[in-house]
Amino acid sequence: MTIQPTILVTGGAGYIGSHVCAALHEAGFTPVVLDNLSAGPAAALRQRVQWGPFIEADVRDSQALITAIEAYQPVAVMHFAALIAVGESVVNPGPTYDVNVGGSLQLLQAMQATGVKKLVFSSTAATYGTPEVVPIPESAPTLPINPYGHSKLMVEQMLADFGTAFGLKRVVLRYFNAAGARPELGLGYVRHAPSHLIPLLLRGALGLGPTLQVMGTDYPTPDGTAIRDYLHVADLADAHVLALRHLLAGHDSCTLNAGTSQGASVQQVLAAAAHVIGQPVPHTTGPRRAGDPALLVADATQLQQQLGWRPARSSLNQILTDDWAWHQTLAKA
Repeated sequence: MTIQPTILVTGGAGYIGSHVCAALHEAGFTPVVLDNLSAGPAAALRQRVQWGPFIEADVRDSQALITAIEAYQPVAVMHFAALIAVGESVVNPGPTYDVNVGGSLQLLQAMQATGVKKLVFSSTAATYGTPEVVPIPESAPTLPINPYGHSKLMVEQMLADFGTAFGLKRVVLRYFNAAGARPELGLGYVRHAPSHLIPLLLRGALGLGPTLQVMGTDYPTPDGTAIRDYLHVADLADAHVLALRHLLAGHDSCTLNAGTSQGASVQQVLAAAAHVIGQPVPHTTGPRRAGDPALLVADATQLQQQLGWRPARSSLNQILTDDWAWHQTLAKA
């Protein structure tokens, strides 16, 4: 009987973490999830923990981290546990720094104490702030414009410092806009209060939430709405597995953009959603959200070249089709 190597996955019951756990299972690994179930309805989050052991604990709990590592002996860690709402980080930055920076420090110290030296980190394009060049290369200046982006950049620096001091090897993936679902696995977006465009517009269309408010129609873009690089969450999960294999093969640490190098405006997403749904998406307009740049599109060349990654499901139509199917299951529940 072949023993599957274990991977500790913090925040593994969350939206991206759960998709990565599915991809790890499909790739022959056993994910060990550590999550405090704060990102949505606890019952729905528990249903996502299908592919390995589950530990209900907070990433800031150093003893829980050490106990989990000693019990399951993971060959690497994937770190997703974080607060991700940009707007909330602007209004009340304390919790974002507490969880994102404080929790990451506890994790790194637990890894140091137990001798685990490989980490895949969930970072963000928000580390770039308002970009000077688009598509954005990894070499672009990192000048965050909100506390969320600052918190993730702080963790990136911590990883580099732990690498210098203790030999930590890491792949940092700077996400652009993850979206979509895997309805065939029962995986999709279930947060209490979603802050991302696609789940907001689909919930509004189904009557599961308020009507979408388009936040900002006066950006310096062709149609006045913000442009983002949308990446199917299943393709993003595949990138994590490739990043893990990169580390396990003994390759060097690296920081890579996770995106498609293609941008779509809010208005273009609304038009594509209307095509998938079969009717216009109801929406209103409002002022810009604090901390949001006009344009975020990745230069994802390095992800493709260094890891051999290729997006398979990241067309806007496929993202919306999968997410619409997922949200229809929510409406019937």
